[in-house]
Amino acid sequence: MITALKKWAVLLCLIALTGCVTVKDVPPVMVNGAAGYLEKIALPQGSSITIAIIDFDTPGSIIAQKSFDIVRAPVPFKFLLPAETIDSSINYGVVAMINYKGQVIFQTYDRFPVINNDKFTTEVLMKAVPAPR
Repeated sequence: MITALKKWAVLLCLIALTGCVTVKDVPPVMVNGAAGYLEKIALPQGSSITIAIIDFDTPGSIIAQKSFDIVRAPVPFKFLLPAETIDSSINYGVVAMINYKGQVIFQTYDRFPVINNDKFTTEVLMKAVPAPR
């Protein structure tokens, strides 16, 4: 009789403990901001923008990217990255460029670091690309 009571007591403890376990969803890492330029120039109709989060130390390494048609700047953006994909050794940054008829007309030349510097919102400043000669 005592061993049966012990078994029931252990079983009840195990059931009670399973109710105490909670699994928390890790929220995604959000990077947002706006990409624009200082020149007082209207964009030609048919312009598009590409905004990307890149690894500054690895050429060609695009972490996330969005491209879409635009009418004017600044252009707001938002990226949601799974938290488990973030690496503390990577120097993340945001870059942008505006295209018109297959030609880049504005692009970033400076670094706009995010994430591992505890900055998740940034204003990305593009500069006019000199016209080809």
